[in-house]
Amino acid sequence: MANKLIPAGYCMVLQTFNVGTRCARCGKNSMLTDNATGEMFCGGCGFVISERIEEAGPEWRSFSKEEYDDRSRTGSPTSLAIHDRGLATIIDHANKDVTGKPLSASMKRTIERLRTWDSRSQAHESADRNFRQAFSELGRLKDKLALSDALIEKTAYIYRKALEKGLVRGRSIPGVIAAALYAACRDSGTPRTLHDISNAINIKNKEVSRCYRLILRELDLKMPVVDPIKCMSRIVSKAELSEKIKRGALAILNDASTMEITAGKHPMALAAAALYLSCVMNGENTTQKVIAMAAGVTEVTIRNRYKGLKDLLKI
Repeated sequence: MANKLIPAGYCMVLQTFNVGTRCARCGKNSMLTDNATGEMFCGGCGFVISERIEEAGPEWRSFSKEEYDDRSRTGSPTSLAIHDRGLATIIDHANKDVTGKPLSASMKRTIERLRTWDSRSQAHESADRNFRQAFSELGRLKDKLALSDALIEKTAYIYRKALEKGLVRGRSIPGVIAAALYAACRDSGTPRTLHDISNAINIKNKEVSRCYRLILRELDLKMPVVDPIKCMSRIVSKAELSEKIKRGALAILNDASTMEITAGKHPMALAAAALYLSCVMNGENTTQKVIAMAAGVTEVTIRNRYKGLKDLLKI
């Protein structure tokens, strides 16, 4: 590598590049990168370390004067939640070339034939049609349940694995995608119950739970136990309880987890019972019915969990 001489006033276009290594020639840790030429070199002796860097800026394209200010990106990123993973080729309907000039008559006919065959070649495989319907349902669930992109990606991954195993054959696509979403929620610790997902997609709990057990068994998934503390904020918000009640319930659940008496219990029921116990201890007049409706469990379940927590914690 040759030395790079830095002209006067040229350092304004340079920026510091922290690579965590020292210069091989002078031993100083003063690496600089030139955004114009893509060279990385030492700021002390000018020794060139690398002649190229990857472009990290936005990927826009503008060929005409009218589109110069339109800095739109070249396309959406690849995603497992898209039927073709976002890698499809799309032929634009504008009959213009890259410079904006109109195409000739013969080229228009050629492009029209290519466009026709491109549309015919898409979504004709059964798996592709299946993915289109399933991920369309998944997109609606994302909006209804306010789910994150990472959770949607994990759901799409589980559904693709289920389709490869042939688990969707003979079963409803909404039921399997709802079961995959519930599995992703359980795996990531997202507080979404089976009842929430089944109501959002408008199918019965029994069908979703049946598909969920099938996915766990066939894909050999190991689901962690849901932490009842993560269900607390949701119940508090729906039941309109105070922060004092929430803190008391969190302390009760922490003590119960330390004594290892929460295993095998419904997390929403435990959180609801801890909240009701905190209400009783703090003298707040809140009924079991209000908390049960907010948690999505029955009053009998709250009474049973309440008695268990009260006896075992000796409150």
